[in-house]
Amino acid sequence: MEDHANLSRAALPSGPGFAGLIGQSSPMRRLYELITKVSQSTSSVLITGESGTGKELVARAIHFKGSRCEQPLVPVDCSALSPTLVESELFGHVKGAFTGADYSKRGLLQAANQGTIFLDEIGELPMCLQAKLLRALQEKEIRPLGSTERIPINSRIIAATNRDLEAGVRAGTFRQDLYFRLNVVQIRVPTMRERKGDIPLLAAHFLEKFSDVLPPVRAISEDALRRLMAYDWPGNIRELENAIECAVALSDYPVLTADDLTAVPDCACAGSLQDGDEFVPLAEVVRRAVLQALQEAGGNKIAAAHLLRIGKTTLYRKLKEYATAPQPTERQPRDKQRRERISEVNPAKA
Repeated sequence: MEDHANLSRAALPSGPGFAGLIGQSSPMRRLYELITKVSQSTSSVLITGESGTGKELVARAIHFKGSRCEQPLVPVDCSALSPTLVESELFGHVKGAFTGADYSKRGLLQAANQGTIFLDEIGELPMCLQAKLLRALQEKEIRPLGSTERIPINSRIIAATNRDLEAGVRAGTFRQDLYFRLNVVQIRVPTMRERKGDIPLLAAHFLEKFSDVLPPVRAISEDALRRLMAYDWPGNIRELENAIECAVALSDYPVLTADDLTAVPDCACAGSLQDGDEFVPLAEVVRRAVLQALQEAGGNKIAAAHLLRIGKTTLYRKLKEYATAPQPTERQPRDKQRRERISEVNPAKA
């Protein structure tokens, strides 16, 4: 199969990114800078963004790059907590506090003491508990159900939501004082629509991930990559991951084709890209990753190779190629770019 772009481990760095996050687009570099700054403080952080953008990964990056990294990170999915047990889950209870409370239980806020508590989908928290959570955060103490004793806590608060909490405040479904308490620093995670240049890197990462447990697929065709780049991914990274996993499971060959991408709508095609979208060829993605890593390593080639997770021999070969290759020209009209890409893959179609 000649019509393919090599996305193998040797050709493309598997993890250029930051603390588990993958991407080198401008929106992602700005996100990394914010995470680095915020991780050095103990201020409350509100992470916003659409579903599937990786808000929990951002929370984990903040925690594990901060001073509390040796202490527990306790994630709480507020949308998954049972309405009848949510208070007990957050604040704990003593034996006999209610029917079925056969033993005392420590709450999640207490479990995160000295560490970080991550309140995911905070917009789903019932109004009746928002006031009690606010009091606990302000006074840094909790009172378990059925107890008269107050227990001090010292946890960093990171919350996340895909809802518009300001609209919730206006509608009376979310307390304004709790919103202000959580929203000391706000970090918005970019959507896939805003960072399409990262799709080849993400596709390579998921290809490597699923090829370890499913029939090995080591590359992706140009037509498949164009289809991935053209789609807007309303489900963001989670949807892209599912699409690659499905494609790997269905593929009969070591190279994914557009036909394998059954989870991506057929309407997605290169011609549907908007004028503002950037199609980045794989070779250019690799070149940018290499040069960015070299810059971050201060010119140290061995350190740059470590960042890229490739051998130093591979890095030296790439740098030699870039030194002799012509530099990318200014962006051409999309129709001309598309004709040139097609002619590279199949001259008969040009």
